[in-house]
Amino acid sequence: MLRPIHSDRREEVLPVNPLYSDLVPPGGVPRFQLSDASMTADAATALIRDELILESHARLNLATYCTTWMEPQARELIAECLDRNLMDHDQYPQTADIETRCVNILTNLWNDPDGVGVGCSTAGSSEAAMLAGLAMKFAWRNRRRAAGLATDRPNLVMSTAVHTCWPKFCRYWDVEPRYVPISEPGYNIDPAAVAAACDENTIGVVAILGSSALGTYDPVAEISAQLDRLQADQGLDVPIHVDAAVGGFVTPFLDPERVWDFRLPRVRSINASGHKFGLVYPGVGWIVWEDRADLAEELVFDCELLGGCLPTFTLNFSRSGAPVVAQYYNFLRLGFEGYRAVQHTSREVARYLAKEIALVPGLDVITDGTDLPVVGIRIRPGEDAMTVFDIHDRMRRHGWHIPAYNLPPDLEHIGVLRVVVRHGFSQDIAEHLVRDLRTEVAALLDGDPQP
Repeated sequence: MLRPIHSDRREEVLPVNPLYSDLVPPGGVPRFQLSDASMTADAATALIRDELILESHARLNLATYCTTWMEPQARELIAECLDRNLMDHDQYPQTADIETRCVNILTNLWNDPDGVGVGCSTAGSSEAAMLAGLAMKFAWRNRRRAAGLATDRPNLVMSTAVHTCWPKFCRYWDVEPRYVPISEPGYNIDPAAVAAACDENTIGVVAILGSSALGTYDPVAEISAQLDRLQADQGLDVPIHVDAAVGGFVTPFLDPERVWDFRLPRVRSINASGHKFGLVYPGVGWIVWEDRADLAEELVFDCELLGGCLPTFTLNFSRSGAPVVAQYYNFLRLGFEGYRAVQHTSREVARYLAKEIALVPGLDVITDGTDLPVVGIRIRPGEDAMTVFDIHDRMRRHGWHIPAYNLPPDLEHIGVLRVVVRHGFSQDIAEHLVRDLRTEVAALLDGDPQP
């Protein structure tokens, strides 16, 4: 995120607790520049902790998909591995081997039929999306060049509900975004409309396994079938990338019969966020290609700067191996049944919430945890005594952070609240949420002014 430069506040100092006055440098601590002198470790820690206390409690933050709790043993491993540069395979071969194991675990989890693919960890799913997009663009470009065709007008077909990283990819890498609007009642895209948006310049289709907006799944198998028909009719072979940033660590455990992954030959790559339902602290993402041939050779660089020869295809270079080690810890610690139990509990709490919220006057539940453990709420049509933004503001009084926003086109007239149920959000906590929600909605319906 861009941060402003406060040139007019260069001399501003931090307010300091009087008890720390003998611990900080003379003249105080500058807010926007380095102080001339150093301070003790205890003083620096105390100052930062005093500022961070203003932030909200993680258990009450229902906006984020990111993991906010890990076991003490995992935290210890993270602390031990923070100094390990994941890119330095010569110095840290075991960390590199652990990354390889994680990639292989995921290819198996996502039903790779032959195990000849490749993959890597990333700083998060945004970087993974950039890599997937680049691989699709280069593969399309190479096919067009081999056929003697123009390569100056690539496009990417996707839902209006895609994460911001996909419009970013298109803008950064000069690809035309072609949006297919989501629609009611499923709040996802029509597979036929996806195929209709494709042409000879389409580098690929992005299908979402769990939208950030409502947690709904795109019908990946149906999209694949429509693209099969497109190829049969027009000869256009359009690959699918599945953005499973959220659902990649949920669906295999809770809905193993759902076909969305490498069981579909048209699905050529998948990304997921380890720091969401992979249950790892930010930030770690994963990207896997079903076949090595899906990753153009010119995108892979050989680096000899750290010893040995390291083939690399990431936007970042030096990066801590700690999140990768933490991911492997979870794979060992939980196994398939452990992940299934955690995600099942989250889904059951989401379904409980959906059932109770549906009984609150003036509210409609539009996603109920059937896909991801996410509850989407809108104001009942015809109810004009409140908006979702009113509810958001009033729930902040109780410490809850429930995001309110309008859906993307063509449903931008619908305002929603979204509740993400993560590991550690128990039914007891859910009961408190419902109680506070009932109280504030009743006050709004009665015309009580905002306190």
